[in-house]
Amino acid sequence: MTTSYLRGQALVDHIQSEAYSRDLIGYHGENPKISWPNNARVAVQFVLNYEEGSENHVEHGDTGSEQFLSDIIGAASFPDKHMSMDSMYEYGSRAGFWRIHHEFKQRGLPMTIFGVGMALARNPYIVEAIKNSNYDIVSHGQRWIHYQDMSIEQERQYMDQAITVIEALFGQTPMGWYTGRDSPNTRKLLAEFPQIKYDCDYYGDDLPFWTSLPTENKQTRPHLVIPYTLESNDMKFCSPGGFNSGEQFYQYLKDGFDVLYAEGETAPKMMSIGMHCRILGRPGRFRALQRFLDYVQQHEQVWVCRRNDIATHWYDHYSQTK
Repeated sequence: MTTSYLRGQALVDHIQSEAYSRDLIGYHGENPKISWPNNARVAVQFVLNYEEGSENHVEHGDTGSEQFLSDIIGAASFPDKHMSMDSMYEYGSRAGFWRIHHEFKQRGLPMTIFGVGMALARNPYIVEAIKNSNYDIVSHGQRWIHYQDMSIEQERQYMDQAITVIEALFGQTPMGWYTGRDSPNTRKLLAEFPQIKYDCDYYGDDLPFWTSLPTENKQTRPHLVIPYTLESNDMKFCSPGGFNSGEQFYQYLKDGFDVLYAEGETAPKMMSIGMHCRILGRPGRFRALQRFLDYVQQHEQVWVCRRNDIATHWYDHYSQTK
């Protein structure tokens, strides 16, 4: 046995004293004392991802076609146009967006758009519809691609482009960020863009929380994380072992809402629902969304809101800078 071999309390002490980049503790079962507007038990937040026209594609300079999040589960990447994949993504921009958009407009409900810069720039009609609606825009990057192995210089360039494209299209700077297929550098790079007040590249909590980002003078500044979801998310229709009917999706959302609504009597929570134009915009899945909206609207103590609303509320009432 060597001196580097530790056991028992010595090993516990060693683990607890080591620097570790992850936060596995969070609120440790002691929910912060918060309140949502109108004493809502749960803040319900619908996100519509707009990605169509920014995915992997040879016409975008990529080496092959898209493989991710379509009804061709396990699709191969071709070094040419993938005509079936193209048309599935095009369904989202041609039909799916409009079906979901009209439903929210008819009900007078807000939602957040996770908008990819290249995709938005290709569709001025959708940009105009977003401008004329009670939606907010969170930057979803400049391209809908993987960033995991990308150089930090390239990711920084895409981040800058994404922010300036939204500024050009909407006349305002986004205050929120969500890459989705992010890298270990993504949040660190946000330190270079102080206009971004929060990010959503996290799935590990039911409430927002504060972290910190470095500044130029080697200090830190508070940064808000508003968790997102990959489980209350229509992407599971396109995943092995995921939802295979609208009924499953509806029941899953309803069960999640019921748990959070009950907990929210004493400890208010947040519920996110992730949507994609090309997935939930299909008629056979869309009915589940309508049923869930009906269900949510039957409850009084619910705050259906946008991501920016949550961020502003948290900054105003629970800011670290106060």
